[in-house]
Amino acid sequence: MEQLAVDPNETVRLSLRPELDEARRMSIHFTVETLARGDVQWVRDGLADPEVLRRAATSAHPLLRRTAARSPHLPPDLMYLLARTEDPLLEDLLGMHHPDTPEEVLMRVYARLGGTFSAWMTETHPRFPREGLAARYADHPDGNYRRLAVRDPAATATLIERLSHDLTLWTRQAAEDPRLPFHRLREALHVPELASSAGANPALPEDEMAAVLDRADVPA
Repeated sequence: MEQLAVDPNETVRLSLRPELDEARRMSIHFTVETLARGDVQWVRDGLADPEVLRRAATSAHPLLRRTAARSPHLPPDLMYLLARTEDPLLEDLLGMHHPDTPEEVLMRVYARLGGTFSAWMTETHPRFPREGLAARYADHPDGNYRRLAVRDPAATATLIERLSHDLTLWTRQAAEDPRLPFHRLREALHVPELASSAGANPALPEDEMAAVLDRADVPA
């Protein structure tokens, strides 16, 4: 028998015997699924241990798989095995911790969490897609998706300018993109909700940066 702490007040005893009856297995699965929001210490302690990771990633129990998903050391076969499970929380963990999380998993996380800090974390993942985003999302009805168009290297200056006027603030912050035409960049410096993004634009000339600092009473 193996004892897994679910939270400080709850402990679920999981039998790993293959002859365990199906009703008991389903009961254990439901209990772990509904109560577990943390991780399993022995797996957490072995996130760099291939044997521990394999035991946890191939387990039938969500809590073990989710803890394994926190490891950036998952070998490719285990990472793809976990990526195929229908577990949103596990997908979130893969996106946060694993450098080779598949693009389709990252996009599912983004679709589920759009507009949240977790979605932003997913968007900054090195494998989050870039090419083709402008064509796919520039006219999407959801502003969280229109913002993705800015990530596309093929997005034009005209599109970046259009998005800097978007109804969704997060999308309007395209003002920080160096492809934004200079006349719009100067305008954005005087728009309160865009001034910070425009001020961070790497295309902003030094004299304009100095003027921004002066207006903010920041010593040179």
